[in-house]
Amino acid sequence: MQDYILIVEDDNEINHMLTELLQSNGYTIQSAYSGTEALLYVEKEEPMTVILDLMLPGMTGEALLEKIKTIAPDIPVIVASAKEDVHTRVDLLRSGADDYIVKPFDTEELLARLEVALRRSDKTRGNGKRGKNLSFKDIVVETDQYRVTVSGQEIALTRREFFILELLMSNPNKVFTKNNIYESVWNEEFMGEDNAVNVHISNIRQKLAKVNSEENYIQTIWGIGFKMQTL
Repeated sequence: MQDYILIVEDDNEINHMLTELLQSNGYTIQSAYSGTEALLYVEKEEPMTVILDLMLPGMTGEALLEKIKTIAPDIPVIVASAKEDVHTRVDLLRSGADDYIVKPFDTEELLARLEVALRRSDKTRGNGKRGKNLSFKDIVVETDQYRVTVSGQEIALTRREFFILELLMSNPNKVFTKNNIYESVWNEEFMGEDNAVNVHISNIRQKLAKVNSEENYIQTIWGIGFKMQTL
């Protein structure tokens, strides 16, 4: 099966509803009813997008999200869950979720979010930056392989974390504003109130520090944005 959307939902009724909805809109669907089953599909042949419930038998949705982003960080994951508290959403963003929709959701909204996720994925996969490896201090970004190493040790970044780091390293002396980063990585207009850039920068810093806590890599230019720490 090629170019399919993976629905991970243990509720039969909701799974069938989503399957029928997406198939009627021209999408090829694969359904999974547990995290373990979904992981097998991802490992066998990567889907275009994953629609993920959190309350799954066995492996939780949160654990599955982490595994997906380790195996294939460029796969967009839309979380569809009844959990609507802010802390859950922030935690999922930090873990690599690309979008979050609260149950019960409007089907037209889900279709719109799915279209946006697929459009962003297409743009980032073919954004013209591929083919040139980047290095800064002990960080190496292998753009063709979507691979990042620090002192020779590979680290697992989400798709957006990868593109933020790649953007900053493409011109280490340049200060990139939140506007620059958001519009480049999210491929949509920056509204000036989104905390997503801060969350992703913080997450990148934490992952880099796990390998080399003695080095400072990303500098905050207060009131402006971010750049690589060149001093």
